[in-house]
Amino acid sequence: MVRSKLQYCKSCDLYGLGPDCDVCGKVMVTSAPLKYSPEDPQGKRRRERENAGSDEWVESLPSPNEEAER
Repeated sequence: MVRSKLQYCKSCDLYGLGPDCDVCGKVMVTSAPLKYSPEDPQGKRRRERENAGSDEWVESLPSPNEEAER
């Protein structure tokens, strides 16, 4: 599912509305990040669904030390 209608082809440097580039046929990517709202009406439900704040959730987060070892 496309989350933004405006798409961008990295290889052709063109914009379009379809999932594939009309010129080269490669898959296009979203041209801009999703909008963010500090009031986020669904934020509480999303955090509950992801169980954010639980010990398991905290342990699943990457740490800077793990990234440096890779």
